[in-house]
Amino acid sequence: MSADDTLPNTALSALLATLDLEKLEDNLFRGARGNEGWQRVYGGQVLSQALVAAARTVDPSRSIHSLHGYFLLAGDPAHPIIYNVERIRDGGSFTTRRVKAIQHDRAIFFMSASFHKSETAFDHQIAMPDVPEPEELPNPKKLLDKHIDALPAGMRAYWERERPIDMRIVDASRYMNREKKEPLQHIWLRANGALPDDPVLHQAVLAYASDFTLLDTALIAHGKLLFDSDVQLASLDHALWFHRPFRADQWMLYAQDSPNAHGARGFCRGSVYRRDGVLMASVAQEGLMRVRDTTYTIE
Repeated sequence: MSADDTLPNTALSALLATLDLEKLEDNLFRGARGNEGWQRVYGGQVLSQALVAAARTVDPSRSIHSLHGYFLLAGDPAHPIIYNVERIRDGGSFTTRRVKAIQHDRAIFFMSASFHKSETAFDHQIAMPDVPEPEELPNPKKLLDKHIDALPAGMRAYWERERPIDMRIVDASRYMNREKKEPLQHIWLRANGALPDDPVLHQAVLAYASDFTLLDTALIAHGKLLFDSDVQLASLDHALWFHRPFRADQWMLYAQDSPNAHGARGFCRGSVYRRDGVLMASVAQEGLMRVRDTTYTIE
């Protein structure tokens, strides 16, 4: 990675610090607060910290293969989060954990996670979409410089901030106009710097990154953006399946679509591929998807 292609790594260092959980007891961990500049804790932070907490209680010979989380309350970014791990089962092939995230004596998130010993059996996957290589796409700084006047203020503020994840958007045209399109998008992503070799850390970084753009995919069908003032989005649940080994500091293609939106909820799916075309993870999420009334003002 060259300095021209990536942003400074201070944001990545901050993310890694939040993933280095403090052990309070055998099944109790404290996660440092993030520095996202958001009014509430970013869901990907809670997801990734909960993954790390669960993994700390499992034999390292077993790898996480799936997690299912529910977001209950908005997290307070000014305070750390306590993770309480319940050891549900240690079987011959699978290990099951339940994690509850707590702030101010209330559960804000809970997650079930399953770990599996290494086995060999059937093997197949769907093909990776044919999209431009990440080097053919503008990095966020170049994209911002080229289209700064057309971008919403909220989006400009986000892209100007240092981020732990480097992203290359295959089709950025939706940010320049409000045309309603098929709800799918492809984004190349990787950690914004080199990561240690710990597989759990790479899984946690992917979990962190998987939450940001997924629900936003549902808005493409309506010509809306995550940063619009008349849109309210919030993750309700998040599921992630890990299929094959990968490194989160190498380019990954995140292919996302939204098959459905109804009843103020949007449903989205994602497939994450290694650059060599290997399918390494699958994601699914449903989220709150409301239209805000921006005509009301307080006298």
